[in-house]
Amino acid sequence: MRQFITAVVAASALGAIAAHAQEVVVIGHSAPLTGPQAANGKDNENGARLAINELNAQHVTVAGKAVTFKLDSQDDQADPKVGVQVAQNLVDKGVVAVIGPYNSGVAIPASRVYHNANIPILPVASNPALTQQGFKNIFRIGASDEQLGGTMAEFAAKTLHAKTAAIIDDRTAYGQGVAQQFEDVAKANNLKIVDHQFTNSQATDFLGILTTIKAENPDVIFFGGYAAQGAPMAKQMRQRGLRAKLLGGDGICSADMGKVAGDAASIVYCAQGGVALDKTPEGREFLKKYHDAYHMDTQVYAVNYYDGVKMLADAMVKAGTTTDKEKLIDQLSKEHYKGVAGTYSFDAKGDLTGAPTTVYVIRNGLPVPYAQ
Repeated sequence: MRQFITAVVAASALGAIAAHAQEVVVIGHSAPLTGPQAANGKDNENGARLAINELNAQHVTVAGKAVTFKLDSQDDQADPKVGVQVAQNLVDKGVVAVIGPYNSGVAIPASRVYHNANIPILPVASNPALTQQGFKNIFRIGASDEQLGGTMAEFAAKTLHAKTAAIIDDRTAYGQGVAQQFEDVAKANNLKIVDHQFTNSQATDFLGILTTIKAENPDVIFFGGYAAQGAPMAKQMRQRGLRAKLLGGDGICSADMGKVAGDAASIVYCAQGGVALDKTPEGREFLKKYHDAYHMDTQVYAVNYYDGVKMLADAMVKAGTTTDKEKLIDQLSKEHYKGVAGTYSFDAKGDLTGAPTTVYVIRNGLPVPYAQ
């Protein structure tokens, strides 16, 4: 009997040691999970969860301790005030890092909360102002407006041979930023800007704006905004009889754009950061894994969130810590991580270095790489 009791005590002790050695690492996620941009927010969350499930299946260890990763995903509603509340909530919960935010208008004010708490964040929010604040904890895992807007301006001038362009932006930090970059590079390429109109991120009726623009008869219209507005805009361009092509950044470069715009999506050209996934074996494998897991196609940034979570885990392993944020930030600044969408390394501001961009057209409801 005494031997049995001793064995039980020993087993309990081993169980306690194993439980102590198992460390739970919580990564935060901030995105619009409700509202017009919910499809993108959920897509990002799906990409992050896919990575976390794979990491947990691999039984990652950091400094000799077994690690279980968890995602605390919160809905920032694409609203700056809510985004700041989400940031404070995630800080209070003690997350080790945050993947997101998605929107520049959320990321810029929320980044101050994360900076004060010294929590590393990995956003795709593209406005250059985000990484111009001098914060060392920001690592942008997508292309910036300079890369996205500039790519589309050069595409308009050099590939579409456009001579005139009109601009519409939704007055969000993202929309204004990408539109401004388009305008700057367009002018440098002798593309004449004939009109600049403004809308908002809740609008669905653009007939008045389009009537004004039609009088200028531009070759292209660049829209700084998201698919929730871009899709009805494309349909109304057809309705108003505009001959212009509709150009945009990553905000309109999604399956949702094709689904809502229908046949009118054929006039859309857009830019995404990263390589075209269907052109590489790793990309094709990711697309299959995503579809098998969620029974739907990706939108835009699921792969970046997948890569971002995997890179965070890589940085923790190399830094030998899941809790020392200084060491984790230092290691992220040194990363040269080969992900599915490309290689992730960062300049002194936290921008992705050498971020590739790809121009897409919408065909059969989905973005496909443009081929000349």
